[in-house]
Amino acid sequence: MATYSAANTSFQLEAEQLLTKAIHPLDEVTDLDSLIQMVGNARIVMLGEASHGTHEYYTWRSQITKRLIRQKGFNFIAVEGDWPDCYAINRFIKGYDDKKAWEVMQQFKRWPTWMWANWEVLAMAEWLLQYNGSLTAKQKVGFYGLDVYSLWESLSQIRSYLERVDPAALKIAEKAFQCFEPYKVDEGTSYAYATQLVPRACEDDAVNMLKKIQDRMVSYDHDFENAFSAEQNAIVTVNAEKYYRSMLQGGAASWNVRDAHMQETLERLLKFHGHHSRAIVWAHNTHIGDARQTDMASEGMFNIGELSRKAFPNEVALIGFGSTHGTVIAGRRWGARMEKMTVPKAIDGSWEDLLHKTKFENKVVISSELQHPLFLENAIGHRAIGVVYNPAYEHLGNYVPSILPLRYDAFVHIDETMALHAIPMQAEEHEMPETYPFGV
Repeated sequence: MATYSAANTSFQLEAEQLLTKAIHPLDEVTDLDSLIQMVGNARIVMLGEASHGTHEYYTWRSQITKRLIRQKGFNFIAVEGDWPDCYAINRFIKGYDDKKAWEVMQQFKRWPTWMWANWEVLAMAEWLLQYNGSLTAKQKVGFYGLDVYSLWESLSQIRSYLERVDPAALKIAEKAFQCFEPYKVDEGTSYAYATQLVPRACEDDAVNMLKKIQDRMVSYDHDFENAFSAEQNAIVTVNAEKYYRSMLQGGAASWNVRDAHMQETLERLLKFHGHHSRAIVWAHNTHIGDARQTDMASEGMFNIGELSRKAFPNEVALIGFGSTHGTVIAGRRWGARMEKMTVPKAIDGSWEDLLHKTKFENKVVISSELQHPLFLENAIGHRAIGVVYNPAYEHLGNYVPSILPLRYDAFVHIDETMALHAIPMQAEEHEMPETYPFGV
């Protein structure tokens, strides 16, 4: 994979000319027609984002998602979020919870809260509640979390569930609770260090708990989703234990444990919803864009975009998102307060810079129309902003060399973006921004 130099002016000029022939304007919802047509009969559509704190990524993903649900019958949305928190949204949009949407958002207490506790997601949740209103229980569109971080939240959910339906299994589960309890204070860091002294640590207790729940699931209550959720929380516990144990190995280990868990969860959800079920995934570009078409591959990393393409050949559509400049919500370090930050203009020669210089302010690139050796044989820098971000240093480490037409099946470029609208913890309903543009 060759990486071209931004100083190569002739390369840039040729690239801009080729891009100009392959882009479509994106101003109205009807401009999404080319994307919807590209999706075709795909079973899985993954919608990315170049940051976790950008308004337009959430709102355009919402518009695409609505059309996929209405026009193509997609069954659920699975996001880069924790299972227990997202399951609360799932219950709300299916009418099983009489709370208001903004109250459900208070469920998201683990940093970074703004990723899902924001008015953009709230608007989508309210649309889903209305859409599901006239459907049967098995027809209702769901909302689920794919991530692995919710170790203690998942243990708490398991305890509450087993207290109600299976006190005998609770006795086995209590061993896992007691094993993990001393490490609760620091998001698993102390547990990671503990595994150096006791290599297996809580692994056996977590696995025994999962086996017990799986063995007894057939006897659980008649709520067809709650038993599945209990099993999923047990799987989260097992895989979270692996994740925290892998943290000290460095390199690709913990990343791969996490994405393997997300892929496992996605496939479980597809199986749960039936043979012909279809899924929409919301996650960062680094998760949904095929890792084999970036320098992630050389570091031994894979992601759900790659894993899904392998597991479901010709049934996956990967759609990335990016922008040239604007504002974003992020933190200066892990656990820091969220800030509205200025995103500087993209560096010269990056994908974002090249797209900025072509026609149309906002645009869609369909990868099948960009199959030119210039783009297929050269990796070009592609911006990625995480929940931890420092704009002053982004040129040193926030660009992922990418063969974009192979990494994604399509790419959405919004030239100037703005920060999303986070919901403060303990928010009141009237705190919704009066001028908030829920649409696109």
